[in-house]
Amino acid sequence: MKAAPRAQASIVKPDAAGLEQAVQRLLQDKLVAFPTETVYGLGANASSASAVKKIFAAKGRPADHPVIVHVAAAHALDDWAIHIPPEARRLAEAFWPGPLTLVLQRAAHVPDEVTGGQNTVGLRCPAHPVAQALLHAWAATAPQRPCGLAAPSANPYGRISPTTAAHVAADFIDTDLLILDGGECAVGIESTIIDYSRGQPVLLRPGAVTPAMLAQVLGQLPALPDAQAPRVSGALPSHYAPRKPLRLVSAQEIAQASAEVAAQTALLAFSTAAIPAFAWYRCASSQAAEYARQLYAGLREMDASSASQLWVEYPPTSAEWSAIIDRLKRAAYQTPS
Repeated sequence: MKAAPRAQASIVKPDAAGLEQAVQRLLQDKLVAFPTETVYGLGANASSASAVKKIFAAKGRPADHPVIVHVAAAHALDDWAIHIPPEARRLAEAFWPGPLTLVLQRAAHVPDEVTGGQNTVGLRCPAHPVAQALLHAWAATAPQRPCGLAAPSANPYGRISPTTAAHVAADFIDTDLLILDGGECAVGIESTIIDYSRGQPVLLRPGAVTPAMLAQVLGQLPALPDAQAPRVSGALPSHYAPRKPLRLVSAQEIAQASAEVAAQTALLAFSTAAIPAFAWYRCASSQAAEYARQLYAGLREMDASSASQLWVEYPPTSAEWSAIIDRLKRAAYQTPS
């Protein structure tokens, strides 16, 4: 008796045939990975509890950790949320499609599996043309009902997010998964998350849409989260983490590293001079947007190198680097012993 074929991830082009294949899988409550401008998402029918549960099973994600619903356009806000403040609509008009997630009070039909059992739901309209094509094709299958794709980052829970289709395939090689290949993600780090479920804007996760950009639309800076803030993706102390230990280090620590330490260390630094004593070395971009675009791919390369530990030179502390610093601190977080 022959053994059943092993499940495996497959990468397809996002042409008409690939999109149709993806939609048919979604109709069967199967998983589809797709590119956004931030990172690749692991997508499923957001209206199906059983489909969303497959995301959690594949990622090893805690059940109380909510996922973001991706929609095709701003008018879909009313399909998924209630009591939407005018200011939240203004943010959607200003930044959608784009790397901004709005947390709002959930509509009654939204599955608990999407919200982590909370009374809020995170919504985003991605700008990537492949994500847009998939979302519009998905919406066309049922124009009379809410259509959205629940999609956290397409990686094992807590690990480095993927910015290419190859990253997704490597993480889910033995998973029944279709991956739409949209090339390298242009932004490279996850969306900004703003909570508007309690009447005032609260920044729950920094991203490419900065507080200053939000203030230009709202006339005020968003507040920082308090103890009652909704749970959201990427807010735990440890996240985006490589498998090897990572440290944020100063330029002085790099310069003073012994030959023995350097030989065991992969280094991402701002120096323009090659440092051959390190096991792996890359010169990081001094431009925040380009650094963010390259960050996760660089961390994956470091993690795959022969080094036993990873060092990243601490970035500048100016506002444009805040989202990058947030990701690096979580990637470097060590659970207290």
